Amino acid sequence: MDTDAVLTLLQETAETVINPRFRALAEGDISSKTHPGDLVTVADREAEVLIARALRAAYPQAMVLGEEEYAGDARLLDAFRAADHAFTVDPVDGTRNFVHGSPDHAVMAAEVVAGQTVRAWIWQPQHEVAYVAERGSGLWRDGVQVRRAAAPEAPEDLDVRTSTRRSVGTMLGPVGPVGLTWVSCGIDYPQLATGGCDGLVYGGTMPWDHVPGALMIEEVGGVVGTTDGEVYGPRSRPRGIVAAADERVYRLLVEHLGEMRA
Repeated sequence: MDTDAVLTLLQETAETVINPRFRALAEGDISSKTHPGDLVTVADREAEVLIARALRAAYPQAMVLGEEEYAGDARLLDAFRAADHAFTVDPVDGTRNFVHGSPDHAVMAAEVVAGQTVRAWIWQPQHEVAYVAERGSGLWRDGVQVRRAAAPEAPEDLDVRTSTRRSVGTMLGPVGPVGLTWVSCGIDYPQLATGGCDGLVYGGTMPWDHVPGALMIEEVGGVVGTTDGEVYGPRSRPRGIVAAADERVYRLLVEHLGEMRA
């Protein structure tokens, strides 16, 4: 499937099984996965089936790692890391937002070859905005190339967000107080790519959340690495992830992460 065809797949899937459920979920359409509060909906499950089925039909030798399928078989994560050709699928990124009627959710996918992300897609169905990246070809928003402005020079002027609610308000050395992300990687990473913030700090590290956005940040000159200061990639096993507008901001945040409220 060419890049446009995969984007169309995400858009058509959203139109078919996600958008009709937005602000129209019945009580039986929502459940928890591994623990209370880890929400999943009928839209997540049906969307993943449609996307994964199409990708497997087009690429029968590729491994497809879907968030919902992983919930039933954790061995899939190791299979993904070992695969020569793989895709990640996040059918509704920001499920909690979706359940609570917030438009800040997205459908995401990425393609990985020999451990390197080569293509990535984020479709924000309620905002009707598409982000597409191909390695070495830049990041494109609705067909227009994204060029991020430089981050502020003064550390105190940096806008940094975290996905960990208990860490909101923390000062990271001269940076802060740290704010809350948009609670969806499919919103967060595009915000960073377009200048809506200057850094993101995550405790969660699942590939379907971070592999698509990481390529997009790299394609606008940003940096995505682990909280240990290493480069992030699809085969990484990080304790946490930091995404930043540039190397300077990344190193500054990693230097002060020990000050983040636990």
